[in-house]
Amino acid sequence: MLIPTTRLAALAGAGAALIGAGYAVGLGAAAFLLVNGLLLVLSIIDLSLMPRRKSLKFTREIPEKADIHSPFEVNLKVESAQRHMALKLEFNDDVPQSFLAPERKVTALWRGRTAEARYTTLGKERGRYRFRLLRVRMRGTLGLWMKQTAVELEHNVHIYPDLSGVRGILSSAQNHLTLEGKRIYRKERSGSEFHAIRDYVPDDDLRMVNWRASARSRNLMTNVYRPERGKSVILMIDCGRMMGVELDGRTKLDASLEAALSLAAVALRQGDKVGLLAFSAHIKAYVPPGAGVAHLSALTEAAFDLQSDFVEASYNTALQYFMKVQKKRSFVVLFSDLDNYMYEEGLRPLLKRANRQHHLLLLGLRDEVLHKWTLSDTKTRQDAFVKSIAHKLTLDRRDYAAMMEAEGIDVVDVPVGELAWTAVNRYLVVKADDLV
Repeated sequence: MLIPTTRLAALAGAGAALIGAGYAVGLGAAAFLLVNGLLLVLSIIDLSLMPRRKSLKFTREIPEKADIHSPFEVNLKVESAQRHMALKLEFNDDVPQSFLAPERKVTALWRGRTAEARYTTLGKERGRYRFRLLRVRMRGTLGLWMKQTAVELEHNVHIYPDLSGVRGILSSAQNHLTLEGKRIYRKERSGSEFHAIRDYVPDDDLRMVNWRASARSRNLMTNVYRPERGKSVILMIDCGRMMGVELDGRTKLDASLEAALSLAAVALRQGDKVGLLAFSAHIKAYVPPGAGVAHLSALTEAAFDLQSDFVEASYNTALQYFMKVQKKRSFVVLFSDLDNYMYEEGLRPLLKRANRQHHLLLLGLRDEVLHKWTLSDTKTRQDAFVKSIAHKLTLDRRDYAAMMEAEGIDVVDVPVGELAWTAVNRYLVVKADDLV
């Protein structure tokens, strides 16, 4: 497609004025032919200096993976077999709607045989996205015409949850895990698996003294045991309607995924197996328990594009499926909203049944707006009404948590900012106490 520029329009306007002046002095026909002939010649020269579409090669360099809200750079490049000068290009890339659009026009000047431009964008929502068409406008040397073309350049980009906490865990020392700026210390307690032999220190259990090693070294030595490795941790993630609600600028599902992957990184580093089950009204994804840090990639690939559905989550379907596929006793962490646990009919007997075979932890996200209402001042009747309702809902959540804990099921209701840290700490306590 050929597009005239404002420069050509200005020249045509000036030419029209000259033609008018020519008609005023009786030389209108000559002025008309002269002006239009000149514009035609200049246009031919301008278009002939521009490269043909078939001689150009377009490329787009873009990362295949990026974290949500993490900026990344896109590099656009045009190559030609011939040298060109004084050409200016404008790029309009096919940026997905949920991405940050470039703040300025993406332009480039032709240098030798190539023209290159860069812009920065970021993904605002998790999922799979596709960059497809690249639209390019090329301004000629004289600046009278522009050529416009659309190039098919297909690239897929995966936007992942915020994995900064996971990377921090993987780079931390084994006994000093750091998550969300807080250091998590592993509790050193005895377990059932032999770990090492060390020098005896006062207050060590005499039953753990290794007499053979003591005889060889002529120093009193003691055995050190640790919790058994290779246990199973199952992450169950609710993808129902309530998980699409936003808290602190991100959805409950986003916060749950980030916490679940952080917990998975810790458990895999501790030598345990981790599986994942995502559900709404049906089973959306299932990854059997696997070991090794490499298994974290499989968990991430299965969970990064999960979206909340506009339906109520079916805990009956999820728990029935889980107990069918997972016979081995496991530590099961259910990420959901505490209101769902409270008002789901028939859930309590099913949880008790599952808890007899496994160790359950129900994690709920506390609504900080509701919590602030319980602390607000009461200046009017409406304020008093809102505060009383907020107190009632808060007490209902506490009563439900106390009732489930009385039946041996752990329930935690935490702010969104403490979800990952709480999940990891609870796992370390369960592992240290050999509850699974």
